Amino acid sequence: MSILTYSESLFEIPICTHKFLDFPHNNHTPQDMENRRNAIDMRATGIVRRIDDLGRVVVPKEIRRTLRIREGDPLEIYTDTNGEVIFKKYSPIGELSDFASQYAEVISKISGKPMIISDRDHIIAVAGVSKKEYLERRISPIIEELMEMRKNYFAKSDSIGELMPIEGIERTALVIYPIISSGDVTGSVVMLQGEEIQAPNETEIKLTQAAAAFLGKQMEE
Repeated sequence: MSILTYSESLFEIPICTHKFLDFPHNNHTPQDMENRRNAIDMRATGIVRRIDDLGRVVVPKEIRRTLRIREGDPLEIYTDTNGEVIFKKYSPIGELSDFASQYAEVISKISGKPMIISDRDHIIAVAGVSKKEYLERRISPIIEELMEMRKNYFAKSDSIGELMPIEGIERTALVIYPIISSGDVTGSVVMLQGEEIQAPNETEIKLTQAAAAFLGKQMEE
């Protein structure tokens, strides 16, 4: 999980990039923040940005590209006693990670297929496969593109094995549906290929679609 940290000094902000080692999305207590800070790997960029008259600061394009910060992405703001201001990418669906995990377990048991649920960047819930191996993994660029275009996907008999939804893991997707809440894409629900190599049936497609629609609705309430 990647964040940006800005140390404030006379209206000029030296920019560093940070990377959390392995913390859930929904830890926000002071102790959690302290634990995170102790586990942060800081990399100075040598970039300094000045705050303008309206209090705005520009995040360099290179950093936005590296950390996958898109135009319009929400950022959470934290402060500490050392005068640092920490901007962390906010994951709305990450707030429902426990609920999403339970829902993924149910769908996986019904379908007999592994299920994953992601936000715009990482896997936040897993069922039917190793949580240790899959959780917090980055989604692949093709999943990002599908979400950006608000398109769903389901493998056909002649295209099974073509789409790998997770970086670093060679397991293909059967069905993908974006999670849309209040008009915004916040993540995706993915049914993975099981032990048998076969195209998804109508029930499996509907289960994945229903999961994405339900999670999107839950976020609106």
